[in-house]
Amino acid sequence: MATANCLVTNDWICGEYLRTRSQELTDATVQHVGITVVSVLIGLVVAFPLALLVRARPRFAGPVLGLTTLLYTIPSLAMFSLLLPFLGLSSALVVTGLVLYSLTILVRGVLAGLAAVPAETREAAKGMGYGPGRLLWEVELPLALPALMAGIRMATVSTIALTTVGSIVGRGGLGNLIEDALPTFFKAQVLAASVLCVLLAITADLLLLGVQRLLTPWTRAGARTGRAARRVRTATAAPAGGA
Repeated sequence: MATANCLVTNDWICGEYLRTRSQELTDATVQHVGITVVSVLIGLVVAFPLALLVRARPRFAGPVLGLTTLLYTIPSLAMFSLLLPFLGLSSALVVTGLVLYSLTILVRGVLAGLAAVPAETREAAKGMGYGPGRLLWEVELPLALPALMAGIRMATVSTIALTTVGSIVGRGGLGNLIEDALPTFFKAQVLAASVLCVLLAITADLLLLGVQRLLTPWTRAGARTGRAARRVRTATAAPAGGA
């Protein structure tokens, strides 16, 4: 009886709420994940050619980077209001807004990754007969993956947080539950939805980090080599220091 009363007393932590509203929480979480994944993927598809354009034509760097930064500074309510006449009250409205917000992070992530590729590596590949396309896909992108994945991780975590704003049009995933609970200050629902948002962000970041480690095994090998070299230097320096 005590656990059932937590709904009546409006406790923050309420097992009865989790039991009776589990399907509602699941549906909101699935919608939240779906919107986030679609937004980040589309953002990456848009950001990649923009980054290549900036690299190939440096004169476009100012306009492209300036525009993506400007879009990121637009308040979410204003962004959705501007898009509303074109997309209506739909998931496309929320996804489009989130894609525009992700561009400032993703474009810079792609550029940072490509810039980190050593110039001598490019020259060596060209000397072996690699054309521009093959050079990009087989040499530059693999070496750019650590910085690129870091940008994707940042964009994903940011998008998970921003998705909640989509509740203003009923497409906010867990944000819908938070908005519905605010008028009556339903504590258990606010806390449960908020904690799930945080857990989604942490889980997504860890999953992407795992993907990054799988795709870049040479970074782990390099780290092990570096640690081994430091241990050797320490071991050889110790007798000299003692003397």
